[in-house]
Amino acid sequence: MTPASPWRALSQRNYALFITGHGISLCGSWMQIVAQAWLVYRLTGSPVMLGVVEFLSRSPILVFGVLGGVVADRWPRRRLLMVAQALLLLQATLLAVLTLTGLITIEWIMGLACLLGLVSALEIPARQAFVIDLVPRSDIPSAIGLNSSMFNAARVIGPSLAGLVVSTLGEGICFLVNAVSYLVILATVGAIRIKRKHRPQHTGTLRLLGEGLHYAWHTPHVRALLVLATLLSLAAFPFTTILPVFAVEVLHGGPGSFGLLMAFTGIGALAAALYLARRSTVEGLDLAIARSVVCFAVGLLALSASPTVWLSAPALLVIGFGMVSSLAGANTLLQSLAPEDLRGRVVSMHMTVSLGMTIFGGLLAGTGATYFGAPLTVAVGGLVTLGAAMFFYSTLPAIRRHIRRHRLFPPVEVTAP
Repeated sequence: MTPASPWRALSQRNYALFITGHGISLCGSWMQIVAQAWLVYRLTGSPVMLGVVEFLSRSPILVFGVLGGVVADRWPRRRLLMVAQALLLLQATLLAVLTLTGLITIEWIMGLACLLGLVSALEIPARQAFVIDLVPRSDIPSAIGLNSSMFNAARVIGPSLAGLVVSTLGEGICFLVNAVSYLVILATVGAIRIKRKHRPQHTGTLRLLGEGLHYAWHTPHVRALLVLATLLSLAAFPFTTILPVFAVEVLHGGPGSFGLLMAFTGIGALAAALYLARRSTVEGLDLAIARSVVCFAVGLLALSASPTVWLSAPALLVIGFGMVSSLAGANTLLQSLAPEDLRGRVVSMHMTVSLGMTIFGGLLAGTGATYFGAPLTVAVGGLVTLGAAMFFYSTLPAIRRHIRRHRLFPPVEVTAP
């Protein structure tokens, strides 16, 4: 099958507006992520505190994420997204003001991390389901792939800028830039015009929640992908939590080295996202996800053995490619095959385990780096990730039988460029 154009979703006006604002906002968000991690480590010198802050920013997603999906299926997603972005603007502004005035403390960072997590529990499922509202069904792989491409282009740009800004102007300017970037996405989302869709407003919350959980448990590909995401969240994704430790203690660098490591991860991730966007169908994506997890594991094991920045960089390219191929591939498969009225809940369940469960992974990684060293911690994560790949391989026959039986692959006709 000839690959389709990865850019085809951009022909939709609403999607083009959204991706422009979201891309600018993501660059600011990555600047804040890198600057905050560096600020925490500068204030405390503790790998454990990196894990604690990660825990506080993710735990609300674990607790309230599925309810966020119920809200995204029940209320207008565009309105929810506008409210959430305004709250994120407030959070970034507070962080910038406190840092620039010298009043910032680890306690303030922890409190604002909790606020970020609470808003994210609403914003992420609403945003991801909203993206699919902006394109026809045949363009879903392109839309999700481009969304992931933008995320990972920002992963390259944001950390690179953050490393430069932190070393010259300080962390507060990074937080201020992020606050300004939210004004852009508020403007672009405000310019989007879509038809209102029927939402089950008179259906009880518990019933909606039960419907989503029943669908997930009794659908083989959803169940397997949720288990896979849980394992990766505990063992693989938290490698980012201890990258500042790698930059300082293993590679003997500073904020510039940290930004460089994050940027190389982003380059690999961007390549994976563009590759995913070229798919014209989700058929065969399950096997591609399994192979991506193997790639992720190999990269982690290579990183754990690297003593220099220039050996770590190629390992992080592989990690970035494997991480996004598996994560965005799972998101594409889930959203493409999910019924419209369940999409928000399906997205929220995947978000809950792929983001929320990293709170435990972050704590484990921070503790492991403190007592056993960052290289050994990453190596153990790589071995667990390899085991997760073997698990998912074992589920492929059941997944394919279910998809064939229910004829779930949507008929997609795309003309190659």
